[in-house]
Formats: sequence, structure tokens, C-alpha cells
Amino acid sequence: MSDQQPHKPQTYHYFVNNIRYDTDQPTLTGAQIKARIPNLEPGTGLSLEGHGNEPDRLIGDDEVVHLDTGHGPARFTIVPPATFG
Repeated sequence: MSDQQPHKPQTYHYFVNNIRYDTDQPTLTGAQIKARIPNLEPGTGLSLEGHGNEPDRLIGDDEVVHLDTGHGPARFTIVPPATFG
């Protein structure tokens, strides 16, 4: 008998509007993050909170976000679609 535990995959955490999401992927695209948000209106944007003095920035659907930055979990906010009147 072996005392070795089976390898447990790394879990990465991130937040969207203060709701926690977990994944086993160290990177996700903006589209992958948005796909997990229920009832998300088409055209909705995603903003990544900056660390320290870094400004918040919009994340494009094709942009890759690294979840293992050493700064704690990534925090995103939903940016409603722009309306033009």
C-alpha cells in the first residue's frame, strides 16, 4: 500500500461582481469568463481590477487572463453594453 495521495489538480479562483468562480485552468479568455455568467446580455464588457496603482482595464473576448498572478484572485466587474441615444 502506498501512502501517496492522488495528485489533486490546482484550483484557481476569480470573482465577477463579487461572485466566486473556480476553475482548474491557469488562464482563461474574456469570452470563457463571460460564458460562465448566467443571463449575460450580449455586448456586455468585462473589466479587470488593477493591483496597487494599476488602473482597471477592459478585457477583450480573445484576451488571455492569467489567474495565478501571486496578487490573490482576479476580480472582474461587468460593464453594461453601451447605449447610444
